[in-house]
Amino acid sequence: MTRACVIGAGVLALIATKAQGQADSARPRYSAADVQFMAGMIAHHAQAVLIAGWAPAHGASPALRALCERIVVGQRDEIAIMQRWLEERHQAVPDSDPRRHTMPGMDHPRSMPGMLTPAQLAQLDAARGSEFDRLFLTFMIQHHRGALTMVRALVDTPGAARDGPLFQIASDVSADQTTEIDRMTRMLDGLSQPLERSPQ
Repeated sequence: MTRACVIGAGVLALIATKAQGQADSARPRYSAADVQFMAGMIAHHAQAVLIAGWAPAHGASPALRALCERIVVGQRDEIAIMQRWLEERHQAVPDSDPRRHTMPGMDHPRSMPGMLTPAQLAQLDAARGSEFDRLFLTFMIQHHRGALTMVRALVDTPGAARDGPLFQIASDVSADQTTEIDRMTRMLDGLSQPLERSPQ
């Protein structure tokens, strides 16, 4: 894992020790911002799973299909963990359909940082082959950067991110998506982009 994850693991150990000692306390170890982050990240991940699942039917390259398979598996697993976190704290649990839930305090899930607009989704769905690869990488980099913005906003909120398991999830999202952004940027740089070289 990256340096951020290693640092996060050390902090997590301290948080977990304190949380264990206060297990009988009536005061919750999580905040409204934590609940909002988890619910919002479920919606965010769900859109990534949706579009990554399009790769086989849209003629994606073998390299992009492999990336998309990892995104689907990894983000589905994280969705299940986040849903369980909310359930264990008796909070509303969004499902994993990106069309059926919004982030608390927002009118629409696409209000979240990095979420694809209806026009972007339609453009990606209409693309095939190398054009799908190019658009997918462009849009998923945007999407992942939005997730990093959400993590930063959580950490910057006073009183938030003190729950041990939540802190670990946020740390993992940050580390994993930073790594994937680097990889997707290299893949995008390696693609030929004839549409951008059309004669003037």
